[in-house]
Amino acid sequence: MSPHRRQVVTSPQTRLAHARRRHRTSWRPPALDPADARRALGLYKAQRVRAATAVAALITLIVGLPVVLRLYPALDDVRLLGIPVSWLALLLPYPAMVAISWWQLRRAERVEDQREPDP
Repeated sequence: MSPHRRQVVTSPQTRLAHARRRHRTSWRPPALDPADARRALGLYKAQRVRAATAVAALITLIVGLPVVLRLYPALDDVRLLGIPVSWLALLLPYPAMVAISWWQLRRAERVEDQREPDP
């Protein structure tokens, strides 16, 4: 065993959570004023609807690709640049998932930009 003591590194939120547990104090997150709370709830609901669309697209991609390959076994015989088209199933989902996540992020940011508070 080394003579040096190990140093534990945690985020500030983790340290606060552990400290609250040790001191047995009641803790509540800071309350928002009603106008900010309504705005936050509206943003949450609008983004949740858009997120459901993105999740549906991901599920369609992940479930649909094996279904297509199962329904069309002839894709094993079709070749593109000498590679069976069915092998694209190994590569196709990842760029598509990146594109869907980028699309979802832009949509979520657009909702926040549209609902900026008036100064």
